[in-house]
Amino acid sequence: MGSELPVGWEAELLENCVSAIIDYRGKSPRKTSAGVPLITAKIVKDGRIEPPTEFIADADYDAWMRRGLPDSGDVLITTEAPLGEVAQLDDTQVALAQRLILLRGDPGRLQNDYLKYALQSSFVQSQLKARSTGTTVLGIRQSELRKVVLPLPPLGEQRRIADTLGALDDKIELSRRMNRTLESIARAIFQSWFVGFDPVRKKMEGGEVGLPSDLATFFPESLEESAIGFVPRGWPVVPLSSLVDVNPKYQLARGSLTPYVEMSGLPTHGARVTQRRLREFTTGTRFRNGDVLVARITPCLENGKTALVDFLDSDVTAWGSTEFLVLRPHELIPSEYIYCLSRSNAFRDYAVGSMNGSSGRQRVPVEALERLPIVQPPDGLLRAFGHVAHSAVAFMAENDRQSESLAELRDCLLPKLLLGEISM
Repeated sequence: MGSELPVGWEAELLENCVSAIIDYRGKSPRKTSAGVPLITAKIVKDGRIEPPTEFIADADYDAWMRRGLPDSGDVLITTEAPLGEVAQLDDTQVALAQRLILLRGDPGRLQNDYLKYALQSSFVQSQLKARSTGTTVLGIRQSELRKVVLPLPPLGEQRRIADTLGALDDKIELSRRMNRTLESIARAIFQSWFVGFDPVRKKMEGGEVGLPSDLATFFPESLEESAIGFVPRGWPVVPLSSLVDVNPKYQLARGSLTPYVEMSGLPTHGARVTQRRLREFTTGTRFRNGDVLVARITPCLENGKTALVDFLDSDVTAWGSTEFLVLRPHELIPSEYIYCLSRSNAFRDYAVGSMNGSSGRQRVPVEALERLPIVQPPDGLLRAFGHVAHSAVAFMAENDRQSESLAELRDCLLPKLLLGEISM
């Protein structure tokens, strides 16, 4: 490779251009419900770190991190399950779990921002796979990771390359944050209207509802006791099956090339399914636009894997894991309402409580979920919520389309910049 690089560039072993390699494989810390966020391999994905869901106690931090403390700018790489995912740390205090190695560039030779992109390049990723071991699960030892060769331009060029790629990633991250805000707005309205019944409570207190009169009229002036607690007077409590079909039967020709969603493509945060690929249908759960997907197994259900299907033409059916539960709203029931319902604590707690099977692989039975008791709001209020939430989802879809285009541009530039085919 060295002779193919521009003048002044080097081809160098990773171990020769880093100042720290901190390996946390092989151990699992004692986890708590709060404290220092724990970075695990499963939340290092697509060049970023997803919101942590596990923690260790503050008192355990120094003892656990005795192999070395992470610093802002350090680069993480997953060593297995999955192999080769990369992300960079900010100044947040975090703990590192197993299946992760931390890398810190030598300030005189390797800039951390550049290292992050170099590790994501196809040139380095192919070396990781070639040096890995395992059949069903690929993994790489630290001794082999050290031998990976990096294209190493002068520091000034490293900064220009990282700045160019980073500007694209910044725009993608801005869209991602905007989508989180849009989703949180829709879910906050859902919580206020259909869980906390805030407009009803404000009427009971004699205060202003804070809604247009045509919406305020949908909320009664008192609550009444029901099988699921106090609900707005006159709103019936019905089983979930009154609003949705659970795992409806769709036709799909065996062997047809059809969009496919893996369990890993179901987000723990974010409303829409965005990761899919074409694959010949064999057997699995089938769904289409407007359906809501919910993981039915441990631990995916507890981790919040739920999404609204919003990437297909209206007449296309997709498929995925048999461990998805598909919720198809009945006519006039907004898909966004069912999505927010399936994200609610009450839904999640009921689903987890209904699981059966072995302790290692418990599942939510379809029949149990169909019996979930829920309050049914007036049709007009559901339509009003659907209109607001649908607008939010439409904005999210446009943001996702722009992010996908930016990601394609970044992925096209990455190998050319890293091998000096394009000069910045």
